[in-house]
Amino acid sequence: MPADLAVIGLGPYGLPLAQAAVAAGVPTLGYRTGPETGSLSPAELRRMLSEGFRQATDPAGLGRVRTAVICAPTPRGADGGPDLGQVETAARTLAAHLRPHTTVILESPVPPGTTEEFLRPLLEQGSGLRAGRDFHLAYSPSRIDPGNRGFTPAGTPKVIGGLTPACTESAAAFYGRLTDKVVRARGPREAETVQLLETNYRHVNIALVNEMAVLCHDLGVDLWDVIRCAETKPFGFQAFRPGPGVGGHAVPQNLTTRAGRTLRMVELAQEVNSRMPRYVVQRAAALLNEHGKSARGARVLLLGVTYKPDLADQQGTPAQEIALRLTELGASVCYHDPHVPAWSVLGRPVPRADSLYEAVADADLTVLLQQHRTYDLQGLSVKAQLLLDTRGATPTGAAHRL
Repeated sequence: MPADLAVIGLGPYGLPLAQAAVAAGVPTLGYRTGPETGSLSPAELRRMLSEGFRQATDPAGLGRVRTAVICAPTPRGADGGPDLGQVETAARTLAAHLRPHTTVILESPVPPGTTEEFLRPLLEQGSGLRAGRDFHLAYSPSRIDPGNRGFTPAGTPKVIGGLTPACTESAAAFYGRLTDKVVRARGPREAETVQLLETNYRHVNIALVNEMAVLCHDLGVDLWDVIRCAETKPFGFQAFRPGPGVGGHAVPQNLTTRAGRTLRMVELAQEVNSRMPRYVVQRAAALLNEHGKSARGARVLLLGVTYKPDLADQQGTPAQEIALRLTELGASVCYHDPHVPAWSVLGRPVPRADSLYEAVADADLTVLLQQHRTYDLQGLSVKAQLLLDTRGATPTGAAHRL
């Protein structure tokens, strides 16, 4: 069966799109752009293959689809902004096989202007075709929340911004097969800026509550009780919770405009969030000291080293920096994570605790970094000599909270 859709980039953005398309009955071709972090279990792959999904190694197949969506990852680059290297590779590969009347959509998180100023020239030069005349070009921000089963692609509105009105309608017709609601932006820049706003909104609000966590500790106030009460307000408040740092694939963007303006709030949020791993280590060392122990030589167990609960994804996880800083203080660090069978920091393997309860009982300090569902936090808090809970997940009074 010929594919209707090519998903270029099978990482954190492409795989969910491919799964949604296959579930909607769209014959889909998947093409990898590099060493992406997304993965499928054997059972999921078998189900997708039986429903019309194909993985391609030959890029020629990209020229035989009606819609091509570029979902290449854009990790943090050397300048702190998104690295467009894989987007460029995907664009050049697609351009060499692009045919007239194809609809090309970019979903990767990118700065405003990327679709028109970066992607469009690559596609036009490589194909000899003109965007808006010979093929449709649009941007749609990816709205994926890994591990959250409460929001499916079908139930999540999709924002579309096309180079021309016809481009917008062509992209909207495609996404209308996958989702219940399509929202049309004025153009690709507006759609790209939706991604910017949504990503920065998350980081800024996490930074606010992280600062509140530090303040409340100094004041002797239970921040989690404050949040519990505050979220009963039916308007004007959305609850965010503190943690040891901010992980994930979407990079906060602090752009400099032609007028020299920057997003000062985003810059401050990045500063606050980047300090959290160091603060966790300071709290860990202080707890050990309060109980007559030094960080040097202390046995420290890290629980959960992924960036989200119940997932294996380690993109941007603060556990890396926390483990490194503890090691620099002279602590003996090991970890446990049901989703991570082997873990290393700066190329050095970190010992994995095979017997969780024995490791918790043996450690001078246990630090909960991620609250996976498999953890019996009540039982672990009883076994632990000292437990620092950075997620507010343990019962009140059962651990020292961030």
